[in-house]
Amino acid sequence: MWNRNRRQSSASPGFTLIEVMLVVVLVGVLLAVAMPFFRGFKEKARIAQAVHDITAISAAATNYSIDNRAYPASLADIGLAGKVDPWGNPYVYYNIDANGKSGARKDHALNPLNTDFDVYSMGADGQSKLQITQSDSLDDVIRASNGSFVGLASDF
Repeated sequence: MWNRNRRQSSASPGFTLIEVMLVVVLVGVLLAVAMPFFRGFKEKARIAQAVHDITAISAAATNYSIDNRAYPASLADIGLAGKVDPWGNPYVYYNIDANGKSGARKDHALNPLNTDFDVYSMGADGQSKLQITQSDSLDDVIRASNGSFVGLASDF
């Protein structure tokens, strides 16, 4: 028989406010821990892409010099005019053979990094100085020792 005084359970199958707040706080803590790792990974991937690009540009310039007995005057000569680095800045090319050592990248003792040509990315900050030990140049991805080293200026 039907009992009118019998109450149905008032508990609904949902989450309480405290449970929802606890989940939101937990997700926030996990994101706070994970974001620096993600940013670091992303920056390392950009640097690796710039190293790859600079190595390819160097190979193209070397092949050009074999065919033409001189290094290209600009990246346009090897079909790479306007090529941008992973940060959206154009790669910088400087022909030392044709233009002299005055505009070449230099180490801490002001010795040119290369004797043939320079190719580099200005890095994440988009700024650079000729001497790679300057603070604006530490994040640059450079070619040095005539291509024996390609990597961050701070690692050279």
